[in-house]
Amino acid sequence: MVLDAFSRAVIAADAKTAPIGGADLAALKSFIAEGNKRLDAVNAIASNASCAVSDAIAGIACENTGLLQAGGNLYPTRRMAACLRDAEIVLRYVTYALLAGDSSVLDDRALNGLKETYTALGVPTGSSVRAFQILKAISVAHITNTNTEANAGKKFRKIDTPQGDCSALAAEAASYFDRVISALS
Repeated sequence: MVLDAFSRAVIAADAKTAPIGGADLAALKSFIAEGNKRLDAVNAIASNASCAVSDAIAGIACENTGLLQAGGNLYPTRRMAACLRDAEIVLRYVTYALLAGDSSVLDDRALNGLKETYTALGVPTGSSVRAFQILKAISVAHITNTNTEANAGKKFRKIDTPQGDCSALAAEAASYFDRVISALS
């Protein structure tokens, strides 16, 4: 079942046979108050998804050049394309989870059986884990607005983020990447 912060609060209140109130209500108010930051964080990740995925896959290829050689898991180009596609799909589900404030969509639609599928297909999970670690770093940098022209070079694209502290959203996004990494480990 895919949940968002509101559905989760209703289910918890139903389980207690009590109305939503107290800490649950305060958490929902905070979720609403931080809504623009959440939307901007999702937009920062989604707007840079293709470059972030390309950089992550290029990163694992640079760290392990054997992946690009004949017999490597990024050779031939169809395998590289599949890797790029899969990483972008999982990244999309991370953004859905961040938007909803709940990981159930990520768990149900992307992570359920992912390791078993990769193992059956011969996809090296170690390289996949490293790619998602790189994606996590890139996404957190975009959310916290710490991406710099020095790090990105010609590809640098500045995205306005809301004023204020986005560390909680960055930590939330990082936790979703940690779920992906854990599912593959």
